[in-house]
Amino acid sequence: MKGGISAMPFNPRILILTASYGNGHIQASKALQQQFFRQGIEQVKIVNLMKEGHPWIYSITSSLISKSTKSSKLGIDYYGWSYYLTRETKETALFQKSMTYLGQKKLRELIQKERPDVVVNTFPFGAAPIVCSSMGVKNFTVLTDYALHASWLHPKVDRYYVATEDLKQQIIFKGYSKDRIVVSGIPLKQEFATASIREQSQSLQKKIILIMATENGVSSYLDEMLDTLLLLHDCQLVVICGHNKKLKDRLQVEFAAYKEITILGFVDNVHEWMRRAECIVTKAGGLTLTEAIASRLPVFVYKPNGGQEKENALYLSRFGVASIANKMEDFYIHIQQFIQHPTKSRDMRARMGALQRNQAAAHIVNDMMMILEHQIMSASI
Repeated sequence: MKGGISAMPFNPRILILTASYGNGHIQASKALQQQFFRQGIEQVKIVNLMKEGHPWIYSITSSLISKSTKSSKLGIDYYGWSYYLTRETKETALFQKSMTYLGQKKLRELIQKERPDVVVNTFPFGAAPIVCSSMGVKNFTVLTDYALHASWLHPKVDRYYVATEDLKQQIIFKGYSKDRIVVSGIPLKQEFATASIREQSQSLQKKIILIMATENGVSSYLDEMLDTLLLLHDCQLVVICGHNKKLKDRLQVEFAAYKEITILGFVDNVHEWMRRAECIVTKAGGLTLTEAIASRLPVFVYKPNGGQEKENALYLSRFGVASIANKMEDFYIHIQQFIQHPTKSRDMRARMGALQRNQAAAHIVNDMMMILEHQIMSASI
């Protein structure tokens, strides 16, 4: 077996449970799957548990989250309110209790069908540790944010993999054993593992400001943001719209006359754009922030959504690697000062170096395999 782990007497089956509420949980799952494959572990399946097990509930909850994101711009942030109401204890969350109850039957059927040796959560499914414990299957949880929420925690989780030492200490404070918590970082795909080597062309005259417009709600202020950033000199604005073709087509028409703006749809080389850019404007999802840290790319967040996005942004801002603004005037001033003073860029990148854990996926997979190997050896004695 590759990756520094001794040969195992069997090729373990891995089941990764995730959800597509945002893209981060899916991307973390794919990063882990990629790493398992790299280490010769071939039986790895990713399941979007809510979407496959309860499609009608998934459709309703996705719609509610989308509407909450849009209404939060008007000061009505249902998702944010719910997040903070249940942050310290999930027992008050009726929705969380309902999801745990509904997920148990589907998950039990899934485990009986797939017969995994390990179940990995990249989304806080409360059903997973309950069902896995009752069926004798190891259950590991990979946190994909920089802020802790009670929904991630369950006494029957065998191992937690977290982004920072701060998160580990918070979980310990909740009464969990330190031996069950590993500070691994958030898993990224292999192309980001060496992304700290910047690839800016020396001949490039204009500084690239990379704008991620792939999340819900961004379109409500994107036109104003682009108009404002056009005031900067010697900058190229690169907007990535992802799968939002409607937004991409509209922006291409509206800003066709501006050579300083490049509008892109879905791209599979975001890591290359991050290496070339001077800074990134993005929502504060855990995965995108981690990709930026891996690329040593300073982060600017405008109007973060309440909940984990806001908490992620606040956490990184305390380390001086992310800037937050809630008014367009402040946002412009922050970026203008950053562009005009190269020392700010160098300082932010240096601080990002201290936060980098680019080999998180390998760290997590190696640790999981050692636990499995130890379990097998113990059973054979």
